[in-house]
Amino acid sequence: MLRSFHAGRFLFFLFAIAWSSLGAPAQARISADSTDTPPPKHELRGMWIATVENIDWPNQRGQAPEQYRRDYRRLLDAGQRAGINAVFVQIRPASDAFYKSTLEPWSKWLTGVQGKAPAGGDDPLPFLITEAHRRGMEFHAWFNPYRATMDSVTRRLAPNHPYRQHPQWFLRYGGQLLYNPGLPEVRAHITRVILDVVRRYDIDAVHFDDYFYPYPEPGQVFHDEAAFRDFNPDHFEKLADWRRNNVNVLIHDLHDSIRLAKRWVKFGISPFGVWMNKSADPLGSDTRAGQPSFSNLYADSRLWLEKGWIDYIVPQLYWSSNFRLVPYPILLEWWTRNHFDRHLYIGHGTYRMLESTRSDTTWRNPRELPRQIRLNRSYDGEAPGSVFFSAKSLLANPLHTTDSLRQNLFRYPALVPPMPWMDAVPPLPVANLTLRRLSHYVTLNWQPGPAAPDGDVATYYVLYRFEANERSTPNDPRRILALPRPAPGFPATFVDTAAVPGQAYAYYVTAVDRLHNESRPMRVITMGLQSTEIAQGQAPAGATSTGARPATVAAQPGASRPQPRIVLRPNGPNESPEASTPFTKVKMKVKEKPKRRGFFAKLFGN
Repeated sequence: MLRSFHAGRFLFFLFAIAWSSLGAPAQARISADSTDTPPPKHELRGMWIATVENIDWPNQRGQAPEQYRRDYRRLLDAGQRAGINAVFVQIRPASDAFYKSTLEPWSKWLTGVQGKAPAGGDDPLPFLITEAHRRGMEFHAWFNPYRATMDSVTRRLAPNHPYRQHPQWFLRYGGQLLYNPGLPEVRAHITRVILDVVRRYDIDAVHFDDYFYPYPEPGQVFHDEAAFRDFNPDHFEKLADWRRNNVNVLIHDLHDSIRLAKRWVKFGISPFGVWMNKSADPLGSDTRAGQPSFSNLYADSRLWLEKGWIDYIVPQLYWSSNFRLVPYPILLEWWTRNHFDRHLYIGHGTYRMLESTRSDTTWRNPRELPRQIRLNRSYDGEAPGSVFFSAKSLLANPLHTTDSLRQNLFRYPALVPPMPWMDAVPPLPVANLTLRRLSHYVTLNWQPGPAAPDGDVATYYVLYRFEANERSTPNDPRRILALPRPAPGFPATFVDTAAVPGQAYAYYVTAVDRLHNESRPMRVITMGLQSTEIAQGQAPAGATSTGARPATVAAQPGASRPQPRIVLRPNGPNESPEASTPFTKVKMKVKEKPKRRGFFAKLFGN
């Protein structure tokens, strides 16, 4: 059963189970994680925010915009504290919209009545995206492609629901109304809906969940025989092959259409966790899942990766390490061999820790989720991320697991992994980096560099801080001080309020573009003098983009550091106050008599 599982990782896995089952002392566990090996610098850490049936957000139907905005901010704030850097927000749960659309009706899970607009004509989607970006999170717009209703009652559908104009597009199955994937008009409509969002909103990715053809229901038949007869240009003889091709055509065409609309928008899918069992297909995993996606949902996720039609995959591996039919380590190892150089993020079932399940009791162990993430990391970047279902279950802190992530595995920030097949050109370095030290405040100012050869400019920055005799390299996320995201086109300012008086530091600043390519660093040094210091930044010797090992500067490696408290950035002229943090006044004690200066000169230290 474990023939294809790498021996070293299997031993690691067995040791982890034995160690946790023996209840290792807290101090021993801390020591084990306090090695000189840095955590991954690039790792996607996401959470699904489900809107269907108000699972995660909004808290209830029909809330005023002020309330659902407040609740969303709280959700993101909690996710930020847990280390999340990407959100997957369900904006089309059932052929409806959490945004202003001329193609489909407003969602009843937002306003209480399908087709009814929010109070004041509010369009929530720009707000949802902006708030995620403010917190350094990617925004993945989550669409359910084929589900039209959660029941089969049509009398409550809004007048502009597609069913009203095109009832022939839909089939009833499993107590729901579903689009017929075999109809070219259906595929065209789904593509039109998604591209409308891609073109009009500043999303980072288009995301699908696991619902393609419906999960089989006992004693029920999905009656698409007429479409099989009338829309089968390739003359498939088997219904299953035709159905898989219908989904493949949608995925392929949508991928190309997204690229043409906006080259930086990613396309990712979260399928059921088992593609095929090995007993039915030699390429499958050594599992015994009841409804593999290839055969039961007609979703050939392995082919999409092999053809490069999707940029990332998030298989839903909601089983524990000890689940007999589908063990987590076996399935993880299979996916690491079958993602074809596209990004593999793992979908974790954090909701399982809130269940009283008898079939998978390992989820009652608080060490199970951290164990899974450590196993992901043991694959040397083959599984560079995790997404948790769902937001409320993660933030409920089941079994104190979220505390464990925040204090240990997600203690340090991580950048979303770059995708070189989409963009491998880093932005140019920052310009005019300066440092000013007044007493124990260290203020850094810089300006965005010019556009890179591909036209990209910086989207955000990474600020590193190093102490004396500490190896200065941008490869270690433990030295990341902040990830500032100033308004486009405006100078950036960061005030390090945690700098120890008399301590010398070196600061690195790098620019990062929309797809997380990182520029070569610019360096500036403070000698720790008590009087005013002013320094100009420069490129470290031998510095290159992402992965350089530049020069060293003067102290104690691994020393604990107070955390900075203030990041400043101005609002752009076309940006709402919600889009960026407000001005913050900083009191600075200066020993030399300052000249008379205006407000902005005091703020930026120029």
